[in-house]
This record gives sequence, structure tokens and C-alpha cells, in this order.
Amino acid sequence: MKKVLIFLVLLQSFTGMSQNEGGISGKVIDSKTREVLPFVNILVHGTEIGTVSNENGEFELSNVPLGYNKIQASFVGYKTLISDEYLVTKDNSPYITLELIEDATQLKEVEIQAPLFKESVDSPLSLQSLGIAEIEKNPGGNRDVLKVIQSFPGVASNPGFRNDIIIRGGATSENKFYLDGIEVPVINHFQTQGATGGPVGIMNADLIRKVDFYSSAFPANRGNSLSSVIEFTQKRGNPNSLNTRATIGTSDAGITLDGPLGKNTTFMFSARQSYLQFLFKLIKLPFLPTYSDFQVNVKSQLSKNSELSIVALGAIDDFEINKEVNDGETDLETIKRNKVILNSVPVNSQWNYTVGASYKYFAPNSTHLVVLSRNEWKNKAVKYFLNEEIPANLLLDYSSKEIENKLRYENSFETVNKIDFNLGFNLETARYTNSNYQKNANSDGVIIYDFNSAIDFVKYGVFGQVSKRYLDEKLGVSFGFRMDGIDYNSEMKNPFNQFSPRLSLSYNLFEKWTVSSSVGRYYQLPSYTVLGYKNNVGEFENKNGLKYIQSDHFVSGLSYKPDRSSKITFEGFYKGYKNYPFSIRNQISLANLGADFGIIGNEAVSSTSEGRAYGFELLAQKKSYSGLYGIASYTFVRSEFKDAQGAYIPSTWDNKHLLTITAGKKLNRNWEIGTKFRLVGGKPYTPYDLDASSLKDNYDVQNGGILDYTKLNTERLDTYTQLDIRVDKTWFLKKAAINLYLDVQNIYASSSKQQPFLLPIEDGNGRVTDPNDSSRYLLEEIESTTGRALPRVGVIVDF
Repeated sequence: MKKVLIFLVLLQSFTGMSQNEGGISGKVIDSKTREVLPFVNILVHGTEIGTVSNENGEFELSNVPLGYNKIQASFVGYKTLISDEYLVTKDNSPYITLELIEDATQLKEVEIQAPLFKESVDSPLSLQSLGIAEIEKNPGGNRDVLKVIQSFPGVASNPGFRNDIIIRGGATSENKFYLDGIEVPVINHFQTQGATGGPVGIMNADLIRKVDFYSSAFPANRGNSLSSVIEFTQKRGNPNSLNTRATIGTSDAGITLDGPLGKNTTFMFSARQSYLQFLFKLIKLPFLPTYSDFQVNVKSQLSKNSELSIVALGAIDDFEINKEVNDGETDLETIKRNKVILNSVPVNSQWNYTVGASYKYFAPNSTHLVVLSRNEWKNKAVKYFLNEEIPANLLLDYSSKEIENKLRYENSFETVNKIDFNLGFNLETARYTNSNYQKNANSDGVIIYDFNSAIDFVKYGVFGQVSKRYLDEKLGVSFGFRMDGIDYNSEMKNPFNQFSPRLSLSYNLFEKWTVSSSVGRYYQLPSYTVLGYKNNVGEFENKNGLKYIQSDHFVSGLSYKPDRSSKITFEGFYKGYKNYPFSIRNQISLANLGADFGIIGNEAVSSTSEGRAYGFELLAQKKSYSGLYGIASYTFVRSEFKDAQGAYIPSTWDNKHLLTITAGKKLNRNWEIGTKFRLVGGKPYTPYDLDASSLKDNYDVQNGGILDYTKLNTERLDTYTQLDIRVDKTWFLKKAAINLYLDVQNIYASSSKQQPFLLPIEDGNGRVTDPNDSSRYLLEEIESTTGRALPRVGVIVDF
């Protein structure tokens, strides 16, 4: 401890002896013509530090405060721009290209005020944005972008360590993710197949510049989503020098490099490796996860009017069980909980990658975009009865692969009367393979699945969006449409059956007040596990009658912006669902599944499930001002799906009440503190069928309780609260910047009771038989809780 204190004192003294200022350079261009713009006014946002671009559009700022900064650019005839955030250190001067948008209303004078919140005619409401500083310093987020999104209104989260994104009562499978415009199907390590949740995000925050989050009013060029579209924009490497960032945290370590590859080409590369298996073994957890990931982006300015972006992202995951976890353990309840997990959780491994290229050409009156990508995901799981690996004990041997190749073309242009168009098409080929042996049990008894499946698809779509502002820019109108199809069956092959229109309106009532509405119909393809399911006689059973899932959105809201760094919004929403896959085996909608590990949809279904989600959201947000920032959101949401009798009942995502308050303050001497409070209403759950669970044949297959789906979601967990705190200290040295942080998730160790486990009573001879019925075990309930204080310490070094 003494050595650590001496080290901190030395760092502080070195910082005090050197200047606390850095620099930013760059150029200013017209966003359409790509011509340089001379004599543009440049300011460090929030300060009086400024300059003017030279005749070549270039600028250089000195005396810039160290840390994250935004740049403001203003010029007659153009909209004032406030850039994203850029990290300035003593040894790292960011290079920025500022793209100004022409604005005929600004021909007489420069408008120096610009909003800090993203505004869009296409999506005037249900759109939120995050900057890199908000991502990195979010309390409890551990620099995981998906955990940070949980601060937004309408977003529910499960207690514990999973990254499930639950938007306005929609299932975790209803979200789509894009990285620099390229779709990324696998976003989490150990991701649930058929959904999107998992424990740790694959995206490395070190490469992310900002995140745009749409919970409705999706742009027409983004399809196959029902609840949200999440867009990640990556940083551009420094064109002048090689930079390095090293990170060491409680769960993983990583390195990020960025710099020039040539005169007009830059790169960024990151790699991370976890060491959770050592930590989990040390604290005696029954599972041992290991993961690694990589991320690459290359950006090249091919000419004044064309640019190329290359993206690669991938991960390798291995999940083992800790068979020695109970060695030396004396607490009986802990031993029993460990046994449930050991006996039910399979040995799992996954690997995936996404690679893509985006080419953009700026013609005189339009912009052409071509996107090519390929992604692949392999998922393997094996489980033996009581973990004794002999053929007779095999319960699960599952191996599947999803491969997609995608092409998307877009043409964006503006007419002489200021109408914006975006038109395009997409074409995809896909292959799904599945080798599956599985024993499963429900209230009707044991079922054995044993099949090999291989199927190829061709998917296609066209889309368009047209937007314009009227009445002196007060009224914004945007209409979009999509039509999608797949050669799976006659119903889904016809794109007119999936015609997806959407309309957004916004009107500036007064200077600071805006009212907005949107209505849209959205479609999503059922998961490959559903499309590729084969029954035991070798038939693709779901082909007959399967349809795209449909969701109709109706949203209206009011926005008040007292100043350019603050906003208050109120939104009401309604989502109606049709054609959701309905499990023939269990007689429930698949909309209720996705909150746990495993596979969803690998079964016979019918497209007959209907549901609805509705509620309202209230948001108050303050962007960083004088070092203070915060966001508070409350959501009331109901999510209901029809049961087998056609009656609406609460879905798994019916949390009712969601409250999140996040606040932070930048202090003197480069200290920063932040806190986040979350309240999540208890979600419904289904009680056990105790009669079916106690049967030996059933329990020896399921190794856990069998749910009574005739009582679907009739029980409810308690409301859960959690407080997270993060403290950062940064030292800006001459050749490096060092950020030391302490991030404590659930600081007061709030415990959330979950559905209890069912475990057979054991004696010295093993599982105890019911003395009144030799075909049954005697079962006992074991308490299940989630939620413990999770302190994380990390170091980030930039040099």
C-alpha cells in the first residue's frame, strides 16, 4: 500500500510540473461537394479558445484543455456544427475532419448556437445518442456499451451480469446492431442463439466514437427489427502518428493501436483477452468462462469524392463447469445451489466474426453507398447426466452454424426544392446447419430430438425514405417504406406481404417546444433456429405457414429544450404484435423466451401468437456543462401476449416500472465521480409443475424443475434496485495519460430473489426416492438469488 501511495504522489508531482494543455488539428469541408472551406470559425466548445481555417480549410488549435473536448465550427451559409468528443493528451493531438451542411437560412449571418442533442427529420423522437465520454465513465457499465444503454428510457435490464436489452416490453431477439453501417448479428460473448443477450459485450469501447439508439421510427434502410436499432460509429485512426492504449481491468486486458497506413489511410486495431476463469475459480463459482475478441477498422480517402471503410469484428468463447467447486465447501445451501448449476449447465463454446467493407462516392448531386459484409457464427454445446461423460449419459450434443453474405446499396440525394431522398436495395444469401441430439422434458414427458439440418436462403429487400421541412423549417415530414422477402415458403417469398410503411411528423410549437408523432409497421424474420428446425422424420416442419413477425408502432411525444445542453421529453407508445412464433410443444409464445443462456426456437412452431406492449416514458437529460451531467428516466410499460386460450397475460418482459438516474461531476485535478441508480419492476415468471418435475425420467433429463405452462407468468418477482458508483482519476504525463478507475456495481449488495431451484434430496447413496412412489424423487426448493457487490478496478494508459 505504501508503494502505491508513493507512486500516486510521484504521478501527481509530474503532472503538476508540466503544462495542462494540448492541441487539436484538422480540416473543414462541405459535406456534399467535399470541397475545403476556408475562413471557418473554429472554437473549442465551451471555451473562448479558437482559430480560423486557412485557405486550404485546415486549422490548428493550441492551448486545448486536456481530456475530452468537442469542436464547434460556424460559417456563413452553413449550419453550426458541434463535433463528437475527442480525447486530448499532451502527447496526442487528434486530427478531425469537420463536415459542414449547407443551410440557406444562414446566408446573412452565422448562427453560433447549435444543439448538443442529435436531431433527425426521419426519426424525430425515440432517438438517443451517447458520446465516448458517456460510455467510458458510465457507473456500473464497466466500459461495456450495452450496459450503458440501460440508462435510457424504455430499456429494462435483468438483475445480475447479463447484457439483455429489453426495449419497451419487447423480447431480447427484437434488436438489431450496426457497426459503421454494417450489421453485426452477434453482439455479446456467449450469446443466446435465437436472441441477442449475453454476459459481456463484444464491442470494445476504445474504438467507439458514439452510439445512436432508436427505440422506434427506424430509418427505412434498417430492416428486420421490431424493438430497436443501435448504431455504433467508430473512431478514425490518427493520420499523423501511431498511438497505443493499454487497458487492464478486473475481467480482461486489452490493447488498442491506431495510426496511419499511408497518406490517406488510417487504421485501428484492438484485441482483448479475459481471465475470468481464474477469478471465478478463486471465488468458487460453478462455471468458468473464457473469452477473447478483436476489432479492426481501416478508413481510406481514395479521392476527394470517395472513401472506403473496412470493418472486422470477432470473438472466441469457451465455457466450462467447475467440477471441483464444492471441494472444501462447508455451507450446505451453497453446495446445493452449485449442484443445480453443475448438473444443468452444458459445456459451451462459440466463435463468430463479422467482416465488411463500405464504399461511399460523393457525386455532384447525390451520395452512393455500397456495403458488402460476411458474418459467421458457430455454437456448440454438450451435456452429460451428472457430468459423467459416457455415451449412455448423453443429454445434449448440439452444433450449429449460421453464415450470411450481404450486399446493400443506397443512393441519397436532395432535390432543388430541398426534399431529401434515400433509396436502395439489399440482397443476402445465408446458410444454416444444425446437428442436434437433445433430450428434453416438459409436463407431457420426455422428448428426444435427433436430426441433422442444412438449408440455404436468399433474402432481398427494397427501401426508400423521403423527408422535407415545411413552414419555415417548423414542420418536418418523413415517409419511408420497406419490402422484404425470403425464398423459404410462398408466403414469405412475396415481398408485398411484408410491405412496411412508416411516417414521422414533428412540429416546433414554440422556440423550445416540439411535438412529434410516428407510426410504422415493422417486420422481422424468425430466427434461423426456427427456419432450420427438422422433425424426427426429416421434414422442415415450420415451412408450412411460417410468416414474418409483424409489429405496428404508434408513438407520440413532446420535447422541451430549455437550453442547448438540456432537454425534457415525454413519449407515449403502443406496439401491436402479430405472427409471433408459438411453441407447439409448450403452448407458449416464443416472445417470452431469451433471458437465459441456450438456444431459442429449435422446435416446431406456428405463426399464430399475438401480443401488445404499451406505456409512456419521461426523460430529463443534461449534457456536460461546467463539469456536471446527468440523465433521469422513468418508464411505465406493460407487455402482454395471448396464452393458448387466447387471453392476454403478462409476458416475461412486463416489468411495469423502470427508473434510472445517472449523474456525474468532473472535479478539480482531473478527478471525476459518477453514480447510477436503477429500479426495475419485478418480472413475471411461471411456477413449476411439481408433479411432472418429481418424475425420475423427467428430472434425470431436465436436471431442474419443469415449468407449468398452464400457469404461464402467474407469479412475479420483487422489484429490484441497484446503486452503482464510479470514481476516476487521470494523470496527464508528458508521454502518456493514465486513467485509474474504481467501478462498483451494486454497491449496497442489493439481492434479488429469483425463482427457486428444485433439487432432489440426497443421502449417501445419491438421489432419494419418494417412499410412496418409486418412480419419483423427493424434491426440495433451494433459494436462488442474484445480486452482489461487484467492485472493478481498472487502468487505462494512452501513449
